[in-house]
Amino acid sequence: MGRSTFHRYTQDGHQVDWVILVTLLLLGLVGLFVLLTTNTGLFWQQLFFLVIGAFIIWAFSSLDPIILWWFAPYGYVLSIMLLMASYLGDPIRGSSRWIVIGNAQLQPSEIVKPLVILAFARAIVTYSPRSWRWLVTHGVLFVIPFLLVFRQPDLGTSLVYASSWLAMMVAGGFPLILFVLGGIVGTLGFPLFWRALAEYQKARIYTFLNPAIDPQGAGYNALQAMIAVGSGQWFGRGLGMGTQSHLRFLPEYHTDFIFATLVEELGFVGGAVLLSLYGVLLWQLIRPYIRGNIGNPFVFFYTIGLFGILLTQVVINAGMNMGIIPVTGITLPFVSYGGSSILSLCMAFGLLLALRRKGTGEGSIAIG
Repeated sequence: MGRSTFHRYTQDGHQVDWVILVTLLLLGLVGLFVLLTTNTGLFWQQLFFLVIGAFIIWAFSSLDPIILWWFAPYGYVLSIMLLMASYLGDPIRGSSRWIVIGNAQLQPSEIVKPLVILAFARAIVTYSPRSWRWLVTHGVLFVIPFLLVFRQPDLGTSLVYASSWLAMMVAGGFPLILFVLGGIVGTLGFPLFWRALAEYQKARIYTFLNPAIDPQGAGYNALQAMIAVGSGQWFGRGLGMGTQSHLRFLPEYHTDFIFATLVEELGFVGGAVLLSLYGVLLWQLIRPYIRGNIGNPFVFFYTIGLFGILLTQVVINAGMNMGIIPVTGITLPFVSYGGSSILSLCMAFGLLLALRRKGTGEGSIAIG
């Protein structure tokens, strides 16, 4: 890319999107209500994370986009360092996903999501995927964090990284012929991918195909989640009346399977309302670009990356709770309990608001 001025890639002309902020608030409240009915201790912790998250949104949304453009490559390097640091401590439940600080556990793969897509966005603007000569560069930038997360092992989060990067690359003009070739290579290379999976990941795929094959072992989580969802029927058992979560038949009722907890208590209607909130949020992200008015590429690609993260997490989490997708550890955005997830998402939306803020980025610097 030739030399240009920064404001061409940071001036998006949007006012603060109050619909996004209100939707985030409603999603957070839904999660709080579910936790209040199942575990009051987790409720207060989640409330604390959400308050800190609100401050993070305010603080990050105040940043000048020129700083974000400048910081993007440094944020990528910081992300790689944090992901590598997760391997330094002792594994927790067989995974090297966390950095332990005192009594707190920080999950780097969650925290660095916004930093990684910010770096991807700058790379796509600077080195167009339409040009074959830059495809290796983009591939390397993606593969490093992807493999660091995949080998933790964390299949769910690595899929989130992959889907968001692919969405950004397609939006950037990635040659479609390579998707066809990638599909062929992926099919031929499936045996190698299967060998790379951990045993518990293979077991989850087996039990997805037939949950009854091991109802007391690998299939237990999926069966209990489907029982919870089914027992909710139309209007649910009522807040605080869910037997699967309260009697602890449902594992990870507050994180991976919080959707099943909610549907058991509020039924199909409650689940539909929650998914509708996500629909509103996703629509608000891409609405400015529906008519093809991209405006500024840097903001556009970052938005597509964030869209990919949210959509993938919602589809995988809700899908595995309903038994239509293999079980994998992944949170429901702003609803599942978890400090790392909440803080990461708040950082991501704070950066989005900063990039979209009208009247910023007027300064001119040379890039590329």
